[in-house]
Amino acid sequence: MTQVGTPAQSRRERQREATYDEIVAASRDLLAEGAELSLRAVATKMGLTAPALYRYVASYQELVDLVAFEIDKAATLTFAAAADALPEDDFAGRLVASVTEFRMWALANPREFGLVFANPVADASCLRREEMLTLASSGRHMTGQMRALWEHNHHPIPALDELPPSVREAVLDPVIPAKLDDIAPEDRGLAWLFMQGWTVLYGVVALEVFGHMDPRIIASGEMFIEAVRGFAPRIGLADDVDRLEAIMRARIAG
Repeated sequence: MTQVGTPAQSRRERQREATYDEIVAASRDLLAEGAELSLRAVATKMGLTAPALYRYVASYQELVDLVAFEIDKAATLTFAAAADALPEDDFAGRLVASVTEFRMWALANPREFGLVFANPVADASCLRREEMLTLASSGRHMTGQMRALWEHNHHPIPALDELPPSVREAVLDPVIPAKLDDIAPEDRGLAWLFMQGWTVLYGVVALEVFGHMDPRIIASGEMFIEAVRGFAPRIGLADDVDRLEAIMRARIAG
């Protein structure tokens, strides 16, 4: 039902959105099958000619951007669902549940992970680059959880005058997937913790996904667990690491 005050979509707009959904579905099927992702392959799978597909995605990079955004958005629902299995006021547990679910998704879907998180931002346009770096659904979910934790436990954050000049400039004018416009300038060191947390998480998960680690360590999850345990004290969770480790181990074993 159309909401009051919301203009109804035209038939053409609905058809266009449905076609975009079909493009994403066809692309994900190709990734799951281990096939090459290309405009021609997607068009063939959809029963279209390549020129017909070009009316929706004009280049391979546009295809990748579209599919990566939609994959990330869908995956984020699973990260949020993992958090929602815990009480609303368990900010630490919910964050750890989400990052563990992120790892499990990445290992189960290595090609989708690679498309979303190992795909270079190829467009040199500053505006386009900023969009790519700030709109990630998963990034906003994780930084939102880290912010909620900080607002709850008030753990220490770096002072601006403690940060290197390039970092200070970056946190005052951030290009990351996070809501920071209402954070006071003196508290923007929080953004540096966001960036560091992502570096730790992405670093260990990427090594696991791409097989750059002993398979026994990957299977056990020990490096991932150690990485989270090592970062936890930096966000005020030194006294909670054993409980958080139990959350991680339960999901990995499950």
